[in-house]
Amino acid sequence: MPVIAVIGAGPGLGLSIARRFGKEGFQVALVSRTQDKVDALAAQLAEEGVEAAGFAADVTRPDSLQSALAAVADRFGAVDVLEYSPADPAYAGTAAVDATAQDLQKQLDYYLYGAVAAVRQVLPAMLERGSGTLLFSTGASSVRPIGGAFGSIGVASAALRNYAMTLGVDLAEHGVHAAHVAIGVFIGSGPGTEPETIAEHYWDAYTKRDQAEIVHTAPGGIW
Repeated sequence: MPVIAVIGAGPGLGLSIARRFGKEGFQVALVSRTQDKVDALAAQLAEEGVEAAGFAADVTRPDSLQSALAAVADRFGAVDVLEYSPADPAYAGTAAVDATAQDLQKQLDYYLYGAVAAVRQVLPAMLERGSGTLLFSTGASSVRPIGGAFGSIGVASAALRNYAMTLGVDLAEHGVHAAHVAIGVFIGSGPGTEPETIAEHYWDAYTKRDQAEIVHTAPGGIW
C-alpha cells in the first residue's frame, strides 16, 4: 500500500487530504506537534476504514521532524507522497514595515526550513526508486503580496513556494513530482472553500503530475 505523510495535520484541510488519499488505498501518517491530536485524527480515519497513525513532531525542530518521518517509514514503509501544510495561529505575522530579521527568521523556520528538513528525510528513497510526490501548501500571500499582518508570512511562504517549484524543475527527470498549492481563501468560510473541495487539488497533483502550481480561489476569496 502506498504511504502519504501529512505534515501539519489538523481537523480541517489536513484531515481532508488524508481522507482523500486514504479512500484510494493509501496508508496515512499524520504528523503534528501534539500526539493526542494526531492520535484522535488517526482514530477517526480508522473508523472510516483508513489505516492511519499519528506521529508527533515540531516543524521548527528539524531533528524532531526527521525522527518522526523515520518512524513513519518504520511503521508503514517509505513515503510515496509528502504533503507539507503546517498552520498555527501562534505564528501570526508582522507587517513588512515593522518586521525585524527575528520576525522573518521565525516564519522561515516554520514554513521553509521545516519543509526542507522533511524533504531531506524522504527524498533519498524517492530518488532511489525513481518515483514520489512532494506537495506544499501556502496561502495567497506567497503569490501576491497582501500587506499588513501577512507581510512576514508572505516573505516566508513565497520562499517555500519558490523552493517547491524549483524542486519540481530539478526532480522532474528523476521521476519525482513537486507541486505547490496556493490557497486564496479562508478555509471553511463559504461555498468553494470547504477543506474537502480543496483536498481534490492534492489528489489531482498526485495523479496528473502536470502542474507545478495549483491556485485555489472562490467568490469572495482573497484574489
